[in-house]
This record gives sequence, structure tokens and C-alpha cells, in this order.
Amino acid sequence: MHYLLLPIFSFFVGIIVGLTGIGGASLITPMLIFVFQVPPSIAVSSDVMAATLMKVVGSVKHWQQKTLDVEVVKWLALGSVPGSLFGVGILHFLRRTGEHHLDSILLRMLGVMILLVTVLALVQLLLLTFFPKFILPELPKLDLTTNLGRFFTMLIGAILGCLVGLTSVSSGSMFALVMIAFFRLDARKLVGTDISQAAILLLFTSLGHLTLGTVNWSLVVPIWIGSIPGVLLGAKICQIAPQRPLRFIVYAILMMVSWKLVYQV
Repeated sequence: MHYLLLPIFSFFVGIIVGLTGIGGASLITPMLIFVFQVPPSIAVSSDVMAATLMKVVGSVKHWQQKTLDVEVVKWLALGSVPGSLFGVGILHFLRRTGEHHLDSILLRMLGVMILLVTVLALVQLLLLTFFPKFILPELPKLDLTTNLGRFFTMLIGAILGCLVGLTSVSSGSMFALVMIAFFRLDARKLVGTDISQAAILLLFTSLGHLTLGTVNWSLVVPIWIGSIPGVLLGAKICQIAPQRPLRFIVYAILMMVSWKLVYQV
């Protein structure tokens, strides 16, 4: 049955990713676990593999539209790639304790990560929408022309990359918050930059997950079939669609998903 339903569901997720830069792993991984009853370890690895091509296609589209910041992508990737491979190394270590134990750990980690990402993003969005005059204390802007700015950019990338390697979550959402906070990217370049750095990060992360032997190609291919046209369509309408109402909907869904993951027995 998933050969028919999975491409359809993935198509709509792809639209959301291309349109907002968020929601890929945060939606597909829980969907595989709850809707298609896939073990968490296989769901995470298969989603990383599937998301890689989806993000690469989306990044090419944004590159053509010139809606990305190349310098931010480069320096974040220099930190996130080794960080993600370290995260995959932790999974190798955890797997030695037993498959069931790994699935249980991943289930809770997924829920906590999605909940953390969603709460932070939702609070920011609510403040911007309902209290536009409220001024949040600004974090220092990172200057990528200086060695210090590059170092902190790579450090942030490494920390978030490790979390992506472990859970597949936050390659979009958490990095987007970093780009807003530390680089002050405008809305037009934010989505393209976010998707492009995620494409590089996931390319290497997926290679690491292949070594775990938990990638299920019968899941990956249907996700590709649905998500690739979806992300192309989403990227195409990115510049004209209202972002805030859509993000409210996505965050509401993610809150429910993360709650179920955290309290899953």
C-alpha cells in the first residue's frame, strides 16, 4: 500500500520544503513511523537518503533563482559535515547495544528535537506576528570576512550537524533559526540558503547512514517520486506565497507529532 500512498504524502511534504525550507525530516520521519509502521532506525536512515536528493534538487532551483547566500552555505557546511558524521558514529556505537534499544532512543530523540525546533520557531513567529514592536535582544551578527566569524559559524554548524546525523531532524528548521539570528538573511534568501546548506550536509550524512545498513530503498524511491516534483513546485511559488500562515500550520502539525513521539511507549 505504501507504494501508492507514500509518493502522494511525500509530494505534499516536498511542496512544504520547497516553499518554506522546513518540515522535511520533521514530517517524513514521523510519517514513516506512525503511518507506515517503519522502525525508527530505518525511518531515520531512509529519510536522510530520500531528503538528500530532494534538498539537492531544491538547492539547484534556488541557485538558478539566485535566492541563496553562498558564503553562509560554505562556512556552515564546513562545520556541519564533520559534525553529522560524528553523529552517525554515535549511532554506530548505540547500535551495538541492540536494535530495539536504538529504536527506543531514536524515538525519544526525534520527539525532543522536533519539539525544541518547533517551540523556538513558533515563539519567534508569534512575537513577529502579534507583537511586531517587541524588540528581541539581538545576537551578535557573525562576520564571515573575519576568522572569528568563520570559526563560530563552523562551530554552530558542527553542533547542529551532529544532531542531524543522529535524528535526521533540523537540517532545515534549526539552521533557518541560526541564519535569521546570526546572519540576518532576508526572507527571499533564507529559504534558498537553508535548503542549499542542508543539501550538502545530507549528502555526506546519507553516506554515513549507508554504513549503518538501515536504509530501506523500497521507502526511499517512493519518497523521491513524490517529493522531488513537490519541492520543485514549492520552490517555484516560494516568492509569491504568504509564508506566515503556512508556517503556523506546519508548526501546529509538528507540535502534535513531537508530542506523540516523546510520549510514545
